[in-house]
Amino acid sequence: MSPDRTLHTTGRCAGLFLLTLLAVLHGPGGAAHAQRRDPYRDARLRMVAEDIAAEGVRNPRVLESMRTVPRHLFVRPNLRHLAYFDQALDIGYKQTISPPFVVAYMTEVIDPQPEDRVLEIGTGSGYQAAVLSGLVKDVYTIEIVEQLGKRAASLLKRLDYDNVHAKVGDGYLGWPEHAPFDKIIVTCSPEDIPTPLVEQLREGGRMIIPLGERYQQVFHLLEKRDGKLVETKLLPTLFVPMTGKSEELREVKPDPARPRLVNGGFEELLDETGRAVGWHYQRRSRIVDEQAPEGRNYICFENVAPGRSAHMLQGMALDGSVVSAIRLSFWMQLSDVMPGPESYEKPALYLHFFDAQRRPLGQKVIGPWLDDVSQWRQVETTVAIPVRTREMIVQVGLNGATGTLCIDNVMLTPISK
Repeated sequence: MSPDRTLHTTGRCAGLFLLTLLAVLHGPGGAAHAQRRDPYRDARLRMVAEDIAAEGVRNPRVLESMRTVPRHLFVRPNLRHLAYFDQALDIGYKQTISPPFVVAYMTEVIDPQPEDRVLEIGTGSGYQAAVLSGLVKDVYTIEIVEQLGKRAASLLKRLDYDNVHAKVGDGYLGWPEHAPFDKIIVTCSPEDIPTPLVEQLREGGRMIIPLGERYQQVFHLLEKRDGKLVETKLLPTLFVPMTGKSEELREVKPDPARPRLVNGGFEELLDETGRAVGWHYQRRSRIVDEQAPEGRNYICFENVAPGRSAHMLQGMALDGSVVSAIRLSFWMQLSDVMPGPESYEKPALYLHFFDAQRRPLGQKVIGPWLDDVSQWRQVETTVAIPVRTREMIVQVGLNGATGTLCIDNVMLTPISK
């Protein structure tokens, strides 16, 4: 199916926009002959142990699939040294390959069974389909960007994922001639649940889909029972905006001239998880509801393993041609801090800037903080915005350091030109 018309009517799925700090991937260890056979094996095993299993994914079949699928072949050659870090990577055409943890998490949530037929609405890499291939009977994957869809189909065929059936088309229309499906994974974020996907989900089936505003989504688990959907909110997540008509027709849109930070006081929580609404990729965090410097709640990050993630993220639209700077303020406490093994693994607040093509423009660091702060201290600063900025991610936490960091009342005020 040609995507020419559907690209204008439905939009392109753009994948996850989750960012962790980049590091240099050291060569995998092991015997020399093992390196020649699969030089990425040790990195893949380390990824599963440290970034997937350690973060809560327990399904042994899912973990084994993540250990087996060669993720480095699904990323661009110049980024293969980053393939086994838990981060999204650019695959061209404003699309990204989802971070390994998110792929494993979404796969575990649908509870894949050997006889399942699964529909996957892909971001273009083919990686999610490859992970599913060894877990279920058949995978039907739809890529909405023609160039990426053809490339993914060719790679999946070359790697002998024979039970993966790929096409280019409008993912939100599903694949009716192969319906119903036992499970559905949607790796792009619509404003509402697409009706065709609901209709194509088998009775008793499961669908996982990120829903919400352009920079504010939550994973939803949908289960069809007696013809109706039972909905459960799961983790907050951050998918990049789609492109095309469906994105333009959203009822709620961000204003890049007036960037805003959501739930900076951590007063609003997801009932099912106890996590703070609006903040994504929350790692090793807990909400505390006593003696807050502002309001009732604040958030604390605790880490005892050097190099392990303990942070949170929030993205927003920000037009650097209109906004010259932002004022930031927040309250913090810090105790027992020790930097991690890498130079950037220190408690801090990072601002990551991206241009209109979502290419990195650099970052600003507020901190790092290396001395104990036993009493609440307010931090206030003004940060200049690169003129080509169109999106920004706020990242705050221990960032690989050990100790305890508590944060409250994060406030952001734009300064117009």
